[in-house]
Amino acid sequence: MAVKIRLRRMGAKKAPFYRVVVADSRYPRDGRFIEEIGYFDPTKEPSVVNLDAEKAKAWLAKGAQPTDTVKTILKKEGIIEK
Repeated sequence: MAVKIRLRRMGAKKAPFYRVVVADSRYPRDGRFIEEIGYFDPTKEPSVVNLDAEKAKAWLAKGAQPTDTVKTILKKEGIIEK
């Protein structure tokens, strides 16, 4: 089972926000997930990011692979080193 840390799109049309979730890579983007670890709202200025750093580190230690966008968010939050 390949586990990914990725974004799940929520919100209205043309007003998205995203939840950062841990999910099996075989599940659809907005489908079933294992755990929610935070959210990301790019519509605000500046962008709002709220992550549970402990859960993110725990999942990374278990071998979960972040997507490119989530990896950038984790670097900005200081959860993983650049």
